[in-house]
Amino acid sequence: MKAAELNLILAWIWIALGFLSGALLGLRFDDEKWRGGYASWVRRLYRLGHISFFGLGVLNLMFFFTAPELGRSTPLFRAASLGFFIGALTMPPCCFIAAHRPAWKPLFALPVTSLVTGAFITVWLLII
Repeated sequence: MKAAELNLILAWIWIALGFLSGALLGLRFDDEKWRGGYASWVRRLYRLGHISFFGLGVLNLMFFFTAPELGRSTPLFRAASLGFFIGALTMPPCCFIAAHRPAWKPLFALPVTSLVTGAFITVWLLII
């Protein structure tokens, strides 16, 4: 399977997980005190994890549609694909872990670095 095809598969799985996680979180949306209340650290990170499924799913989908412009067989292309893939795989778990272990916030360095790297490589491949 080609790199961009993995991004496409991940994109649709992540979008489906966005719907599922939203449905699960929505079961308690009317409880103002659930997970410490709407503005609590835990509840904010749960929402961030939920929305990151959608956002990073769409980002991987955009990469798939951009791929024909990038020269798919280059090592840089594969690095960009991997950056988006790793960023998407690691962001929701980082959100849910940090919700309960605030001292573990440095875990966010992995998804953020992966996504930034993927984005800059993609921009580079588009302009060269």
